[in-house]
Amino acid sequence: MNISYYDFQNLPDQQTQYNLVINQGRIMNERVIDNLKYALYEISCFTVEIVYNTKSNKLAGMTIFQNRSVYST
Repeated sequence: MNISYYDFQNLPDQQTQYNLVINQGRIMNERVIDNLKYALYEISCFTVEIVYNTKSNKLAGMTIFQNRSVYST
């Protein structure tokens, strides 16, 4: 799926964003610290970190990172 950073941010709610990331994103890394699971996903041209509370089985947070790179000529 190809969705822009801004279109993703403008999705109706966080649950819709979460479902899109889980179903369409490519997991890059994950780790567990205490009761929190941090998962980093690549989707389209940006990255999303999802923080999931394993004790309460709830989404604890989500951070969206715009991927910016420097191109050399």
